[in-house]
Amino acid sequence: MLIAKNIRKSYQGKVALKDVSFEVSKGEIFCLLGQNGAGKTTTINIFLNFITKDSGLAFVADKEVGKNNTNNLTAYIPETVQLYGNLSGIENLNFFSRLAGFKYSNSELENYLNEIGLQEDAHHKRLSSYSKGMRQKVGIAIALAKNAAVIFMDEPTSGLDPKATADFTKTCKDLAKMGKVIFMATHDIFSAVEIATTVGIMKEGTIVKELKTSEIDAKELNQIYLETI
Repeated sequence: MLIAKNIRKSYQGKVALKDVSFEVSKGEIFCLLGQNGAGKTTTINIFLNFITKDSGLAFVADKEVGKNNTNNLTAYIPETVQLYGNLSGIENLNFFSRLAGFKYSNSELENYLNEIGLQEDAHHKRLSSYSKGMRQKVGIAIALAKNAAVIFMDEPTSGLDPKATADFTKTCKDLAKMGKVIFMATHDIFSAVEIATTVGIMKEGTIVKELKTSEIDAKELNQIYLETI
């Protein structure tokens, strides 16, 4: 579902990515770990076609990014979810679904919000009253409503309390069971082990290690990470 082959990117002569390669299959959750400036966000931005790579190949569901329209296959949930605070959760979901070309009834919109675990008494409240975790849920509902095959996330657990982190973890695993691909950049080693099927450690624009979380625990990953970076 997601393929990177020898992707390179530089900004004004400074190398951001060099020969980044990986593959992510349907139903997988791939967490990219690395320090600030390692190239995590640049990698995501290339797949979202926000920026253009210098060389290499990027594919989403067998479609090459930049040469084919892959916007309908992807969704993006940034660290700070950018939605309309003066609209309710269901109004935001309706608005962004329509932008993507989908028209749903109120009951269908409610079902999407229920599916990702947003409490019913919040559906019609203004988004300005939502916590970060609640905003994330609306963002994920939008991804489901537009039928995105791949959901990209940037630092999704930053600022979440333990309950919200647990809810987020469950939501990600439920999405993976539905066959969605989740690709996230994070600093949170413990959440990465809990959420991901695969962890990639990025250093100076290159993925230097890939690890299956079924084979390691948080303590082991932390040690490997510290030794690697």
